[in-house]
Amino acid sequence: MITGNTYGTTPLDPDESDGLLIEISTHSELDVAEQFNIALAELWATGRKHNDILTVKFLKRLHKEMFSGVWRWAGTFRTSNKNIGIEWRGGAISIALQQLLLDVECQINQGIYPFDEIAAHFHHRLVSIHPFPNGNGRHARLVTDLLLMHYHKSRGSWGATMQMPIEEIRKEYLAALREADDGSISRLTLFLRQ
Repeated sequence: MITGNTYGTTPLDPDESDGLLIEISTHSELDVAEQFNIALAELWATGRKHNDILTVKFLKRLHKEMFSGVWRWAGTFRTSNKNIGIEWRGGAISIALQQLLLDVECQINQGIYPFDEIAAHFHHRLVSIHPFPNGNGRHARLVTDLLLMHYHKSRGSWGATMQMPIEEIRKEYLAALREADDGSISRLTLFLRQ
């Protein structure tokens, strides 16, 4: 028998609510507020041409646009270690992002991989660096879409065409990321277009 709160009605604990800019008490309220902010950021991001997508400055700006209506720390790198991501001290996040962006630029210029594979590699490494306190997956998906669009490719569907519940789509996404951790990018490249 399941007791207690169901997802969405679970109260936020004090650590989770630190940095909130608005009055929110449950996960479902947080989801709604974040999704509204992200929708506005998508309008901002897709409504203009960005020639600086492959810069740290743009990555931070996009995160700020996505979460600044909800979180005080939007657009700033995390200052603690998480269960995923690189060590944050000593400017490691900025250094890792700079290397990622240079690598992707080289891959694009040299045509090293098919473009969807470049996008999947970019997405995976960005998630693996995990630069922000929260919202890294959503941020990485949107910036990957912007990269695709900048090079005249269609946005990723990120599992939207899969005929399964959202929880199962999320499991597939996480499984694809884990396979990429082990060196195989094919499942994530496929998921990008599913």
